[in-house]
Amino acid sequence: MTVSDKGSPPDVHVSVSDAEQYIHHHTELPTTSLSQFMDGVISAIGKSASWLWIVVTGVIIYAVVGRYAFGQGSVTLEEVQWHLAGAGWLLGLGYTLVTDDHVRVDVLHERMSLKGQAWIELLGLLLLLLPFLGLAVYEMIPYAFSSWEQGETSQAPAGLPYRWILKSILAVSFILLILAALSRLLKVTALLFGFPKPIRIESGDNKKEDAS
Repeated sequence: MTVSDKGSPPDVHVSVSDAEQYIHHHTELPTTSLSQFMDGVISAIGKSASWLWIVVTGVIIYAVVGRYAFGQGSVTLEEVQWHLAGAGWLLGLGYTLVTDDHVRVDVLHERMSLKGQAWIELLGLLLLLLPFLGLAVYEMIPYAFSSWEQGETSQAPAGLPYRWILKSILAVSFILLILAALSRLLKVTALLFGFPKPIRIESGDNKKEDAS
């Protein structure tokens, strides 16, 4: 897949009607060079993290067989399960925002025009999502750092050490969400104001657009 902006309008300011030709996937938003790069990084991390669910499934099967077939329970295995499940879920949050596959309750939003939807996205990102994520990162980084300084471990007998790793993943997940929100913000401003300039994503059959 190659990316080209040969079909882009000559000036930086693109009207809503012009920008609609750059719409891709089900996000109904154009893409930009920077947002495409950010989406690619976040998508790669999210897809890699999805493999953790296979590991979690294997650990669960192993633990269940050990407990019910051989009568050998393991606190360590139980904690490994929820550590891996937590990491997989957290690292996938940014991916869901990038692909617009998160749950939406948008009875009013979906009835608006494309421009109206973009304004809702813009206000929601600037006034709600980004401030919340900024506050979360502000709290989570010291939270993880404190756990590392204290050498925090599980309180359960035979539990896992290095609790700071999971808490650090929590902070990383919010940082990835911020990047995903900024990427979406760029797409919204590209649609509403023509900046950054939207790009066309081309593949084999000339002007076929893709979100990946």
